[in-house]
Amino acid sequence: MSIETLRELVDERAQLWLLSVGQYHQLIAGGVLPEGEPYELLQGHLVLKNRSATGEDPVTVGHEHAAVVRRLAKRIAQLQPLSCFLQTQQPITLPPFNEPEPDGAIVNGKEEDYDQRHPAADDVLCVIEVADASLHRDRTVKQQIYADSGLPQYIILNLPQRCAEVYTQPLAGNGRYGRLTTLSPDQELILPAPGHRQIRVLIEDLMPGRSG
Repeated sequence: MSIETLRELVDERAQLWLLSVGQYHQLIAGGVLPEGEPYELLQGHLVLKNRSATGEDPVTVGHEHAAVVRRLAKRIAQLQPLSCFLQTQQPITLPPFNEPEPDGAIVNGKEEDYDQRHPAADDVLCVIEVADASLHRDRTVKQQIYADSGLPQYIILNLPQRCAEVYTQPLAGNGRYGRLTTLSPDQELILPAPGHRQIRVLIEDLMPGRSG
């Protein structure tokens, strides 16, 4: 699709068909959209998940992106005894028009509680996106979705700048969070658990090293 065609499609006079979460699920159930395809539902649109490094093919997964997700899974395994768990790169359902697949989500309860459904906003304590080429989308579209859904904490692990952006105090209806704290690699990331408990992870333990 050309840039000119895309601009025409998003012209404010154009009538775009928005998919609801229910319609999205029907497409998957009917085999029209095979489950596991590299798309997520954002603001009613099927959007290609971008986990690539800046300048690389957007359908690829960046090596550093994959490394950070592995580190998250390893270092946050201690959540399990705290009546929650870390879900990685799986859907969370945020009706009516969103079903993102964040790189990490701290979810209340046990994994088997979600055998028949995806976690919803009330189930999620924190969402985490690992950002390289996707940084602008994560700061804008994803922030709007998560804030409007009332998710209490949103974290961007910013690979280009080697920092963590911690968004809190969601302003539902405004599409943003009221507070942003930027943490350097030598600082701790504080993750929520039920009962006002916390997990602390050193940011540099999540970030892969760079050679040269």
